[in-house]
Amino acid sequence: LQLVESGGDLARPGGSLRLSCAASGFRLDFYAIGWFRQAPGKEREGIACISSTDGTLYYADSVKGRFTISRDNDKTTVSLEMSSLKPEDTAVYYCAARPLKYTQCLLSEPYEYDSWGLGTQVTVSS
Repeated sequence: LQLVESGGDLARPGGSLRLSCAASGFRLDFYAIGWFRQAPGKEREGIACISSTDGTLYYADSVKGRFTISRDNDKTTVSLEMSSLKPEDTAVYYCAARPLKYTQCLLSEPYEYDSWGLGTQVTVSS
């Protein structure tokens, strides 16, 4: 499963961005998908995820109320809608998928995900 992130850009504080995670030829609704980010000099942080069978959502406290993860109707894309952006949201954002047999997503264990995209840069600055 090869994932590709897109939508990263430069945004102003308080602005919004929409990131997308796609896998060519695969339906992502079969997979538990997570969004992670990594800022320079920091550990990779799980920020949002969606489980496969029941669609359970989890958010890190740092983004709760500002970011929304969702599956697009085409079932081949998982989006991360980001609003009220802050400079501390600056990072490379990655999407990842757990192995097909695991339906629940996890935020705190990135090693439980075995398919990763290359990331997309989000910079929040005035």
